Amino acid sequence: MQHLKYINITNYNLQNGKTVDIKLSYQVFGKPLHTAPIVLVNHALTGNSNVVGADGWWSDLIGDNKCIDTQHYTILAFNIPGNGFDNTEDHLIDNYKDFTASSIAQIFVEGLNQLLINKLFAVIGGSVGGGIAWELAVLQPNLIQHVIPIATDWKATDWLIANCHIQDAILNHSSQPLEDARMHAMTLYRTPESLTRKFQRTQQSDTLFEVESWLNYHGNQLSNRFQLSAYKVMNQVLRTIDITKGRGSFKEVASKINSSIHIITINSDLFFKAEENWETYIDLKSVKQNVTIGEIKSIHGHDAFLIEYDQLSKLLHPIFEIESYEKKHDFNTLVRQVS
Repeated sequence: MQHLKYINITNYNLQNGKTVDIKLSYQVFGKPLHTAPIVLVNHALTGNSNVVGADGWWSDLIGDNKCIDTQHYTILAFNIPGNGFDNTEDHLIDNYKDFTASSIAQIFVEGLNQLLINKLFAVIGGSVGGGIAWELAVLQPNLIQHVIPIATDWKATDWLIANCHIQDAILNHSSQPLEDARMHAMTLYRTPESLTRKFQRTQQSDTLFEVESWLNYHGNQLSNRFQLSAYKVMNQVLRTIDITKGRGSFKEVASKINSSIHIITINSDLFFKAEENWETYIDLKSVKQNVTIGEIKSIHGHDAFLIEYDQLSKLLHPIFEIESYEKKHDFNTLVRQVS
């Protein structure tokens, strides 16, 4: 695994008035910082900063000669504070209700400031990571050239909030909270059609269906590698995505974002519905020209952004394709801007 680095953020003021010290951990892949265009990758709920390499959770998309080519870009990935990736108990967060998607984005901005980064080629993230990308675009409307929210939206809908509420109840009241919360979540990350295709009502034994065994496996796997407090924090961040909170209407807020916005939705997503993303796109087009939308066609639901790599790469290729990029931009000028 690439070396984990830290940024100390002291006396950070949370939105509720409380002050905390944050150890923001991160990893860098590809070209060294300030030598190439920087791509910030925001991880999903149970993900982390390890996005590239043999154990990288997005290595099918990011790497040498991949869609996001580490031979041409610097890849920066922060860990959402409290996600437990560094296995350091002192860095876990118990007061998880004090944090929101907006506060996480603000912490990321402070991290970028301490790294002397004043320009990002792109911010990309799936699910909750994409929600934080939206929040970053609002906080820093001139920072990012391309904002790429995948399988997400600018707000948590009532449906999403309802399921996060159920997750929180499981995490606080179940006798095996990580296992049970993960099993519930897996049924939302996929679709009935996906499970039918995968299992066909087959049984592992007279008393156990294959789908039940699969759910048990995922519950046990997460319990073995994840902390309960980390799940609570991430679930809280997910349910608080809302770029309009305290700012005005969506169109008013979004119109101030100078970044190009590239929405990637999934036709079968039960978590962040495609219909919501298309409504977002239509609203955006009424106030911004530099907006695109692409749709992944899949039966696998929300998790399709971690499964349908060929489709995702094709949708992202025009943004990250090096030859067309270098024809349109003076690379040396860009590097000076980033440094």
